[in-house]
Amino acid sequence: METDHALKAELTLAVANLGLVSAPWDLSLVRDTFSIRGGKNMSQRTYNQLWADAQLELSCLLEEELPAEPPRPEKDRVVFFQRLAMLFVRYTQIFRQLEKAYDLVVHPQKRRFIHSALESVMGRVLELKNEMVEKEFSEYHYMDDVLHDLKLIPADLEIPIPRYFHSERSKEVQQRKAMLTDILKMAEVTETPEPVMAKKMSQEEAVKIIQVAERARQGRERAKFNMKNLNMNTMYRIKEPGAESAESAAVCIQKVWKGYVQRKRTKIAREEEMILLGMNMDPKYEEPRPAEMTAQAIAASTRVKQMEHEEAYQKATVDVMNQLRDVEGDDMSKSMKVQIQQWFTECRNATGTFPDYPDEEDGGSALIFAEKTPQQLLEEFAAKEEEEANAKAKGKEEKKEKGKSDKRKEDEEVEEAGLKMLPSAFLLDLEVESKIYADFWHNRSEYGNFNQMHDPELIKEEKRKVIEAEIRVKVDEQMRHELAEWKLSVDKDKGGKTKANAKKKKGSKSGKKKKKEKDLTADRTLQSLCRELVEQGLLKQTRNVQLQDFLGDYSYLGTTLRQHDIEPMPSLSDVRQVISLYAVLPLGSQVVHEKAPLIKSVLLVGPTGVGKKMLVHAVCHETGACLFDLSPLNTAGKYPGKSGLAMMLHMVFKVARLMQPSVIWIEDAEKMFYRKIPKEEKELDPKRLKKDLPKFLKLIKGEDRVLIIGTTRDPHSAEIKSLCKMFSKILLIPRPDYGSRRILWKQLIRKHGGEGTEALDLSSLAKISDGYTPGHMVQVIQSVLTKHRVFQQAKRPLTAAEFIAPLAQIDPVFQEEEEALKSWYAKTPLGKKRSKAASGKEEEEPAKDKNTKKKGKK
Repeated sequence: METDHALKAELTLAVANLGLVSAPWDLSLVRDTFSIRGGKNMSQRTYNQLWADAQLELSCLLEEELPAEPPRPEKDRVVFFQRLAMLFVRYTQIFRQLEKAYDLVVHPQKRRFIHSALESVMGRVLELKNEMVEKEFSEYHYMDDVLHDLKLIPADLEIPIPRYFHSERSKEVQQRKAMLTDILKMAEVTETPEPVMAKKMSQEEAVKIIQVAERARQGRERAKFNMKNLNMNTMYRIKEPGAESAESAAVCIQKVWKGYVQRKRTKIAREEEMILLGMNMDPKYEEPRPAEMTAQAIAASTRVKQMEHEEAYQKATVDVMNQLRDVEGDDMSKSMKVQIQQWFTECRNATGTFPDYPDEEDGGSALIFAEKTPQQLLEEFAAKEEEEANAKAKGKEEKKEKGKSDKRKEDEEVEEAGLKMLPSAFLLDLEVESKIYADFWHNRSEYGNFNQMHDPELIKEEKRKVIEAEIRVKVDEQMRHELAEWKLSVDKDKGGKTKANAKKKKGSKSGKKKKKEKDLTADRTLQSLCRELVEQGLLKQTRNVQLQDFLGDYSYLGTTLRQHDIEPMPSLSDVRQVISLYAVLPLGSQVVHEKAPLIKSVLLVGPTGVGKKMLVHAVCHETGACLFDLSPLNTAGKYPGKSGLAMMLHMVFKVARLMQPSVIWIEDAEKMFYRKIPKEEKELDPKRLKKDLPKFLKLIKGEDRVLIIGTTRDPHSAEIKSLCKMFSKILLIPRPDYGSRRILWKQLIRKHGGEGTEALDLSSLAKISDGYTPGHMVQVIQSVLTKHRVFQQAKRPLTAAEFIAPLAQIDPVFQEEEEALKSWYAKTPLGKKRSKAASGKEEEEPAKDKNTKKKGKK
């Protein structure tokens, strides 16, 4: 009771400090949300409920996507895209909920299940994004109408970066950074410093320097003398104060003071009015409140508890596996041997011969333990042998049948035209996980498990299968020898035939082998390869930049503009979302990268200063990826000749696969595909990677988390066909719009030590800076906010006028340049499809193709 009263008093005091309305507290709920003195742990009810809500919404979505009868094709492209957009937004909400639940749930076994569901949802989001691109012929989509229908805000559409991408690989990333820093230090030590040579100076230059210094000294002395004269003059002008002068001085002081007080009151009243109208934010909300700080502290302690519970779970799994081996291992092996021997005798009694033992590739004795009779197993083995024998003969017939089936499919497509959903690699996984949740986790009672520790019984059920698989392999080896002895003793005549057949099978399996790539560095270690790449400047350290630092506002008029046949420019928020979908999520998860639509290369196109290089470093930081630099200017003069070029690419891609995830960056990618090489760059040979790099790009497979990112500011100088073949995704990064510029000015000024006051008119500054990129803004802010100016802010607040003069000295990105990039993008494959779709020609071309095919057949 004493603890209850103390807890109630603490909570009422906390509520009073936060400015909330006090209410009668239910201590059972309080204990579930706050930690109590004495070291009691915080309840996980909130995060379990979040997980339950996500699973409920996921089950509803699966019912819509996997109906009993397949839906009919949709003929209206707009209606079909609205359905895709709705699914995308709803899956994104589930993704956000599961990511938050996985980040803060403490139970180790729950976290493993949430992790698998989270990866499946991530993959489904990427599949829907790919389908929207194919149906709308655009990399950027505007779903403000969908957000309005679902009553969501633009922040709800933000793609979250799962925290475990970086946290679960923090040790590996730190070791990699330490290795790179050590290699860089060794390279700096080995390099001999160039001797510092004093520059020779002529007599005239020396005289000029002395004259400048002397004139400056004389100017300073003259200024001091003038100041002294001014002070003396003011002293002589002051008269002795009389009665009238004292009264007038008092009136003057009263006048100034009353004016100051009234202006201050008016200013406070105006601020209160703006806060009341919702035009300005209350200052108490700008600083972190105690509740927010408490929530952050609780989240940090929860993550510490996660690590403790994970360590306990790992120790428990080792103990349980050892216990199962010691206690149940002998019984498992004996029961397996008895079952296999019984199967031998049953097959002998049923068919008169001993069976062939299943191969390890087919599952070994696991096939025997399936609920099948010996006759059924023998029939399966005989059917497999017949299929292998008749595979070659059926090959030609299958080709003919395929040709006929293709004709039938074409006829069906002609009859039933429309848009259908593409097959998914994640829906079946999601359905299985949803059933497991409904059957096992949904109604599971956790009474007494307040600390959310692991369940030993679940570990036993899971690891018993692993132990059975280990023991089965050993038992299979023993029983194969025993079966061979039985055959030799009982079926001597048939034993040779079975061996011959087995040899034939082995020979047929090992008949075709794919050619493996030659490893040019088979005798070298990974560390030596990394050291060479670092010394050559091809493997670089990444900057500590997050994707959230790429600031930008949401595009609020995208749907409206497209309804009026106006193609809008994407906002910086749209760019951030696409980068997270195309680069961060696939590189961060192996399962997602293998099953989701494979993206091998991305090209970022935009003017100077829009943040292309920043995005490359942000992708590397968020996923813990290595950064390789294959820019034409960086590779110039390194590894000369064809053999040297092959060695360089082999080393880069080999290390990239071994240290995946990896990003291969190509700055100024247009130089690699020049139409005509400028004279000043002919010696650098920028096109040396043009032929060989696409060959290595084809070798990237789903299991290789390697992404090539190119950046360019002048795509017009490149051959557009070869550039588009190299990069499967081309993203246009525009100048920031008004909303993005206002956010950029506010955040960048605050980042560099500036304070936003009423004197700083951010709205006018954002309007004036139309055409300037974030790089230009950073340059201007750095020139204005010096250390001296930052210290003066208390006396002299910042104003927008201070930024105009340095801003005027920089050339902006003009509208013509942006229109030129838009016209270039319209010539890319996706741009052509978009322009055809806008003109209504996308439906005419398929019909023409079908007619031409029919004419050719006649």
